[in-house]
This record gives sequence, C-alpha cells and structure tokens, in this order.
Amino acid sequence: MLRYSRADYFPTLTVDPSVTRNHFSTNRQPRSPTFNGVTFTDIQIPFEWSYQIDAWGRIRRTVESYREQAQASAADLATVNLSMHTQLALFYYQARLLDAEEQLLNSTVTQYEQALELIESRFGGGIDSELQVQQARTQLETTRAQAIDVGVARAQFEHAVAVLMGKPPASFTLAPLPLTMPPPAIPAGLPSELLERRSDIAAAERRMASANAQIGVAKAAYYPLINLAAAGGFESGFPSTLISGPSALWSFGPSAAWTLFDVGRRRAASDEAIAFYDQTVANYRQTVLTGFQQVEDNVAALRILEHEAQVQDKAVIAAQKYLELAWTRYKGGVTSYLEVTTAQSAALSDELTAVNILGRRMVNAVTLVQALGGGWDRSALPARPECCGKLTSNSK
Repeated sequence: MLRYSRADYFPTLTVDPSVTRNHFSTNRQPRSPTFNGVTFTDIQIPFEWSYQIDAWGRIRRTVESYREQAQASAADLATVNLSMHTQLALFYYQARLLDAEEQLLNSTVTQYEQALELIESRFGGGIDSELQVQQARTQLETTRAQAIDVGVARAQFEHAVAVLMGKPPASFTLAPLPLTMPPPAIPAGLPSELLERRSDIAAAERRMASANAQIGVAKAAYYPLINLAAAGGFESGFPSTLISGPSALWSFGPSAAWTLFDVGRRRAASDEAIAFYDQTVANYRQTVLTGFQQVEDNVAALRILEHEAQVQDKAVIAAQKYLELAWTRYKGGVTSYLEVTTAQSAALSDELTAVNILGRRMVNAVTLVQALGGGWDRSALPARPECCGKLTSNSK
C-alpha cells in the first residue's frame, strides 16, 4: 500500500492504440455528400499524460500514513518473533525444571529402596514389625510413581519445543539436563529506555503517527484537486501516413475539481479521523503503562523469589537435619519408623519446593527479558520500507 500510494507522486502515461473501419449510412440526416455512404479507416495512437499536483499535501500525508503503518507492521513482526522465542525459552526451562524434579525423585527413590532393605532386614531379625515394612514400601512406590508421572509433562514440553523449532515431535529429542543454576542478573534500565526497546510500544506509536497523518488527508479534502493533463499522438486513415507531421494531434491544459457542497461528508470524515487518532493515543498510553507494569511485576517477582529461595534453602537444610535425627532415633530404638517417614516426606516436600522456586525464578527471568524488549531496539524499524520491500533487515 505504501508503494502504491507513492506512485501518485509521479505522472501517469498511457497509450491506447486502435484501428477501426467505419461506414456512414447513406440515409444519414442531414444529408451530406461528404459523409453519407462513405467508408473509411481510422488508425489512432493516442498518448495521455496526467499528473495531480499535491498542493495541499493529500498525497504526501497518505504516503506518510502508510509508511508509518508499514513500520508498525515491522514492529508487530518483531513482537511475534519475540513472543515465539519467549515461548520456546519457557518450554525449554519447564522441561529442565521437570528434569530436576525427576532427578530429585529418582534420588529419593534410591534412598527409600535402601531404607526398605534395612527395615526388611530388621523385620527378618525380629526387630521391626511388618507394619513398618509396609510403611516403607508404600512410601517407596508412591515416590516411584511420582517420578514416572513427571515424564508425562516432560514429554509434552519436549514436543512443544520441537513444534516451535519447526520439527516433528517424533524426530526431536531434548536430552535431560536438570535445572540447577539460578537466573542471571538482568538490568532493567530506565523507564524511558523501555520506550525504545519494546516493539509493541513502537508499533502503537507508529499507528498513532499514521492516524495523525490521516487527519491531514481528511483536511485536504476541503481544497480543490488540481490536475495537469496532456494528450497527443497520431491519427490517419492510412498506415503509410500515420507517423508524420500532418497526422499529429495534441492537447494540454490544467483542471481543478472543488466540492462546494456535500451535506457534511467531509466534516464527518475529518471528525472520524480525529476520533481515530484519539483512540490510537489512548492505546499508545495503555501499551506504555502495560509495559511498565510488566517490567515492574517481573522485577518484583525476581526479587521476592530470590529471598524466598534463600529461606527455602534453610528449610531444606533443617529438613535434612530432622531426617538425620529421626534415622538416628529409629536405629537406636527410641522411636518408630513413622517418625522417619514423616521426616522423609518433609525433606522431599521442601526439596521439591526449592526446585519449583528455582523454576519460577527462571520463568520470571525469561518474561522480564521479554518485557524489556528482548534486545530489540527502535533503530531496527525500517526507515524506508518501500525501498527494500520487506519489513525486517535480517532473519533469525
């Protein structure tokens, strides 16, 4: 549309050649020996040239509006690109989180298996009862089932990663790699920088500028259209004399068209353009505020989750100490295996919570990067999209 509108900057040249064989009626009135009953051939090669003078800026503002819409489309494309990369990163880290959970559960299963062997040995020696054996076996099989169940969600995230990469899920494998490292520190920068780094904000701003240009287009309708037109060519009854001086014809002259009365149509169009501009201004403000909110939400979440992770690490250490003491008491015959089971459940629960907090921190880090624009900058917008015919300077 931008390239289409830019064509109005230049004149239009057309040619309409024709060859006709004509015969006038003998009974044509009024009778004339010059025309009545005459048969003749008419050969024409007419050229027509027309140009609309952009005296009031209608064409200029139309081109400006479409250029800004093209830039908004480029920003939309960058937003979709960032959204897809964000989704890919989230699926990837969710799979890594499940790898960490599965690793923890498998490690716990190994510990429970060793505990069950000890209890069965003590039961064989008459120290423990069958009740304690069944308690240990129940806990073992329950945890083993949890470890297997993790594979369902893990497979789904692996398949989602494959689809986003454009590969059939059956032919793609994501090797297990448990999530262990905390997210890196991400500088949020100044709020004013966000206006340059968010493609959705840039798109909203460009649409606002486009709507402003459309007001100029609507205002130009109040003024006359000024056209220059010229026609020329050759006309003859014989091909041998067609391209010759006596066969030449031409005309040239300006014209103007001015609407004097339209029952308020132009005013309505102008009011509509102004109202649409007001709408785009409101959308732009809302997009900016939403961008600020998303950044602040994720910055706050990362800060709070970091503190929560530190507290949860203390809970994990305390749970491990509690489990060690329960085992010591159980082996010394001071308490039943029920106390060990309770300590084991508490330790596993605290460790799973710590893993999930780490996963939440990574998810918030990814969404914070998205909220900050993902490395995109306003300079990536094509300054003259009509020249290159595409909305991106490179592909990733």
